[in-house]
Amino acid sequence: MIFLDGVGIGNEDYQFNPFFKFGFKTFSEIFGEIPSLNNQTLKNKNAFLFPTDAKLGVDGLPQSGTGQTSIFCGMNAPKFIGKHFGPYPYSTLIPIIKEQNIFKHFISVGKKAFFANAYPKVFFNYLKSGRSRLSVTSLSCKLSGLKLNSSNDVRKGNALTAEITNKRWNLKLGYKLKVLKPKTAARRLIRIAEQNSFTLYEYFLTDHLGHGRYDGDIQSTLKVLDEFLFTIITELKNEMTLVVCSDHGNLEDLSTKSHTLNPALTISAGKFAEELSFMINDLSQIKPAIIKICK
Repeated sequence: MIFLDGVGIGNEDYQFNPFFKFGFKTFSEIFGEIPSLNNQTLKNKNAFLFPTDAKLGVDGLPQSGTGQTSIFCGMNAPKFIGKHFGPYPYSTLIPIIKEQNIFKHFISVGKKAFFANAYPKVFFNYLKSGRSRLSVTSLSCKLSGLKLNSSNDVRKGNALTAEITNKRWNLKLGYKLKVLKPKTAARRLIRIAEQNSFTLYEYFLTDHLGHGRYDGDIQSTLKVLDEFLFTIITELKNEMTLVVCSDHGNLEDLSTKSHTLNPALTISAGKFAEELSFMINDLSQIKPAIIKICK
């Protein structure tokens, strides 16, 4: 599973939708075209791209805290608390995350679950300080007893940084990690996934780009992500199933720095890809669908 923060299906807009403006071969070469609100469902023989409702029947702009809880816990989080909330999970959702997160499910049935992201030293210092505002993914790991990867795991080839190539960790955090090509990072993730029943990788720069909080170039950043996703989908092992999903729209409309009401982007590929495309209509259905195909 690859989680992309803040990616929706937007208008065919060559000025404000970066997928149209800069091109994205994961869409154009695998599915034949770039998805838009006028053409939200695309497919080829073993990959399906489709919209997923992020509003979940609740007024307001979808947010990360409730959207990610809905995805990883299989429940309608905004309906439960009466509003969309983020970026961190609402306090009353934390007990639900502890008991219902997707990592815990796989662990409880004796299967191996793994979070492929690594965290820099500054994050572990944050945890040691006693502060506890965590994203749904890192909180799910912490509450499930899963080990959080460090820079050493990246060096050993057993994890990935959240920006794929390691370049930003080197420039911004002073690390001296080997800079990976997106293809190499993708093949590493496939290798990691072969060792687990469920593997998750999270990429959040898409949401940062949409909010205008990222100081990198949009085109070059998307090119890295594009090559990474393209390699994952085209080199996926026969026995594997891939789900690419997001929590809300944002990046697909750069005319605003806020989230959007657009449907979230979802892709299924490989084994059971078609079944997943039929089972998933909104964010709360992603976890149950994954569990069903993994029985």
